Amino acid sequence: MNSAIDCKTAADCIWDHWRAGTVLTALPDSARPQNRRDGYAAQSLLAMKATRGLIGWKIAATSAAGQAHINVDGPMAGRLFGERTFPSGTTLSLRPNRMRVAEPEFAFRAGRDLGPKGAPHNTEQVLDAMDALIPALEVPDSRFADFTTAGTAQLIADNACAHEFVLGIPASIDWRNLDLAAYPVHATQTKASGGKIERDGVGSNVLGDPRIALTWFINEIASLGLTLTSGQIVTTGTCMLPLAIEPGDHVHADFGILGQIEARFE
Repeated sequence: MNSAIDCKTAADCIWDHWRAGTVLTALPDSARPQNRRDGYAAQSLLAMKATRGLIGWKIAATSAAGQAHINVDGPMAGRLFGERTFPSGTTLSLRPNRMRVAEPEFAFRAGRDLGPKGAPHNTEQVLDAMDALIPALEVPDSRFADFTTAGTAQLIADNACAHEFVLGIPASIDWRNLDLAAYPVHATQTKASGGKIERDGVGSNVLGDPRIALTWFINEIASLGLTLTSGQIVTTGTCMLPLAIEPGDHVHADFGILGQIEARFE
């Protein structure tokens, strides 16, 4: 992808399918990204279409389960938009969603801007810029008919499979002294039929530690000349095997002293 016109064509195509709830086999040849940078260039134009702006970012495929789910070999960043972000307890429609999974995640909120510098940011520098840790639930999806064969570059252009996002309340305790790699999360999925599925996760499923994932993200966008700005959220990827959801399900994730997050699906 060598021109702004190609990037615009890719972004227009993805946005139109996202808005309509439809899918495509692949982007047109002239607009198909060939590498990660191409994908991010197309993705950046999606933000110009969002009516309620950019509220933060997501990291996709930070766990082995997440990578296997979309058939990629490493993480990628995507954007979170205000019109697709909801409070805990919300009810979401699954009608346009084919991926149909819910993913409990550790999210962080920036307390100040953090942008490119001469050397990569380390984890201590990144955490120093954060002012909150927040339980979150991501409900991803893809605009590709077969997201397992789309490939990394196209999936980055596809906003790293971002779709809808449920954000909880910032933790009220001092989370900085917690071992987030060893931190457990328990999810309960109540089925429409009345049955329940219990699932456990742990922070180490997120690139070894949610703080490591966060640092990876900051350096990833810094390499693109981008800045995480004060007040923006970064959700770091699922800490457990994604929960397969159906209409009528209720998902509740317990982050212990960090808080809880829940959503219903119709």
